[in-house]
Parts: sequence; C-alpha cells; structure tokens
Amino acid sequence: MNDSFRAMMIVDRDGRPHAEFRELTTADLPDHDVLVEIAFSTLNYKDGLAITGKGRIARRLPMVAGIDLAGTVVESRSPDWAPGDEVLVNGWGLSETEWGGYARFQKLKPQWLTRLPDAFSFEEAMGIGTAGYTAALCVDALEDWGAISAGGREVLVTGAAGGVGSTAISLLARKGYTVAAATGRPDAHAYLSELGATAFVDRAALAEKGGALQKERWGGAVDSVGSTTLANVLAQTAYGGAVAACGLAGGMDLPATVAPHILRGVSLLGIDSVMAPAVRRERAWKTLAAHLDKARLGRIARVEPMSALPALAEEIVAGKVRGRVIIDVSR
Repeated sequence: MNDSFRAMMIVDRDGRPHAEFRELTTADLPDHDVLVEIAFSTLNYKDGLAITGKGRIARRLPMVAGIDLAGTVVESRSPDWAPGDEVLVNGWGLSETEWGGYARFQKLKPQWLTRLPDAFSFEEAMGIGTAGYTAALCVDALEDWGAISAGGREVLVTGAAGGVGSTAISLLARKGYTVAAATGRPDAHAYLSELGATAFVDRAALAEKGGALQKERWGGAVDSVGSTTLANVLAQTAYGGAVAACGLAGGMDLPATVAPHILRGVSLLGIDSVMAPAVRRERAWKTLAAHLDKARLGRIARVEPMSALPALAEEIVAGKVRGRVIIDVSR
C-alpha cells in the first residue's frame, strides 16, 4: 500500500488554481476511516471547471479532483463497511472541500459511501455518476409532487444532451412520460430520440427574455441550465406543474417573477445532490436500477483514461461533450 499512484490534483500556482498530475501514496491521503481502491470516476461540468481553472471549485488546496468514484473497500475502521464491499460516492464535497476520485486510492468518511446496487457494475455506476443520480433525484421529486403523469402533458428536459439531461430523458421515457428535449445541437436529435425524446426545443428560444406568463405547455421539467432558461420554463409550465432545478450552466441568476407561482400554482423544486441524505440517495439509485435502460446507458457513456482529463475538461466546459464520460483512473 506504500506504492505510489497517480492523481489529478488542483494546486496553487501564483495564487491561482492549477491542475496537474502528481504521485501519491496512501500515507498522503486524508485520515478518514475507509480506504477505497477506486476503479472508475467520471467527468462532470464541475470537474471541467476545476481542471481548466475556469471556476474556483476547490475551496482548499492542494485538492484531488473528481466528484464521483466507485470501487472496493480495502481497509475500514468503521463497523458499517468491510474489506471487499463495493461502494460508490457522489458529492459530499469531493473535489471542493474533500479529496476526490481522480486517484487509484482514496480515504473517505463512512457516511459518504453508498452500497453499489447489484444491477450495476463499477463502470455502469460511473456511467450514471452524479449527473445520472441527480437526474433520478429530479424525477423522484417531480413524481412526489404529483406534477407529472404518464400520458399527460409533456415533460421538458433542458441541457438535454448533457449527463443530467440524457439520463433524465431515459428515465422519464421508460416510466411512460412524453419527453421534450431542449438542446442547441441539432446533430444530437437522433441520439436524444433513441433515449426517448419525442419533441425538440431550440435552447436559443429559451435563452431569450420572455414574458412572465407564456403559453402553458409543460406538465413539469428537469432544468440543469438556470438563469433565463429556467425563467422561461417556469413561465411555460402548466397550472399545478413543477420544475426540478438542479444546475446553473446558464448562470446563477433567475430573472423571473412570482406570476407562475401565484397565478398557476407552479412549483420550483430545488434539487441538491451534494449533501442529499442517505435515504434520498438510496431511493435515487433504486429508481435508476429499476428504470434506467442499460442498453441506452451504453449509448450515453464512454470510457476515457485519466490521462485525457486536461483535454476532456476543456471540451465539457465548451459544451462539446455529449452524454457521460467515465474516467478509468488506472490509465
């Protein structure tokens, strides 16, 4: 266990975050109770911001990047976990305040771990990753609110070609909902149709300022964009509908009014995946295990070596990554 292994680290260089590969041993890792040998991680938009330095994601340096991981427990001081247990971790501040998944080994707090569902391999679980798990949280929230119904009004998914959007479309379609996909990439229409989308909306139309109340269309929506897009989605959501908001790719602002909420009873459901309690995490992974089409997952995800992270990070920040990227931390 004293052999060195490579990690993608965010370090301080002249007062600015800088990403580089470094060699570590397990002695360098945080003093947490569970040591996990990582098989795969993922690439998320937040990871892209951290590695490119285009967003100050890491709040303390140095920091091992990577907000997801899946692997096997090697050592444990916790009664809840034993060597050989197969686990995954999403969020919990990994790559922000806690060392993350872009390394062969990591030490973690026991409460961060979720048992790997029998339905998924490590690779498949990371094909889902935080993006897919967040999509499941959104779908669960919309159903709990009673805002959507199979055979009812369309459910809109913004950022449709991304990781959250791709998984949300697949889950909703498998559950019998009629799904519309908002994307600015016409070349992705065939891919999104395969996932279950039956209609398309140009994301540019949602990015333009619109009226406080617009024509009712959506029974509900999953939004990973925020800003003006979210404001327009709320304004187009039908009476009694709801929007599950989980992202801010378009910005943190929300140029909206209370009109949809007080005149149409539209609800805005905030979805946090980072600090979500264990009961919600376990339910989301059960939703994925029961309803995600694994054949479609194969169309959503691809495996890339950790050595390709610098180039991949630039691509995802530029909006050029379709679906999910699984990171093989051994390469």
